[in-house]
Amino acid sequence: MTRGRKPKPSHLKAVQGNAGKRAVNHDEPQGEELTEVPLPPEWLDPIAIQMWEKIGPWLVSSKILTGSDIANLEAYCAAYARWRKAEEDIAKNGITVQGMNSLVKNPACTVANESLKQLVAFGSALGLDPSSRARLAIPGAKEAGNPFKDLIGKKR
Repeated sequence: MTRGRKPKPSHLKAVQGNAGKRAVNHDEPQGEELTEVPLPPEWLDPIAIQMWEKIGPWLVSSKILTGSDIANLEAYCAAYARWRKAEEDIAKNGITVQGMNSLVKNPACTVANESLKQLVAFGSALGLDPSSRARLAIPGAKEAGNPFKDLIGKKR
């Protein structure tokens, strides 16, 4: 078993930057680059499909999502749908529910907590949490967002 942090994949180093200036593994297998968002799987819940359609285009345009990352996106969206449904149940029935002999913790609380942990794990792998997003450096974003770039160096 290896110690320390897991190495960051080369394609994420390219997108997020290589702050530690560590060597890049040029022989690392690369995932298939996606040019459009794949259709969500039929088994996904409608709430999960809404999330897929919301974040999928950004992940593809940012060159974060590859063919091998589709399972992470599926898991993230499924966990999001479970979390939403659990929160709806908690809002409807409360944090405690009537058990056999007394009030007990609503099982939806456990589902919500586990789903949130999964959201954090899969979202971090996809660059969806605030700290991962802060490290993103989307290629060409600065040039595309600067309308004054073409004016630099021009004389009247």
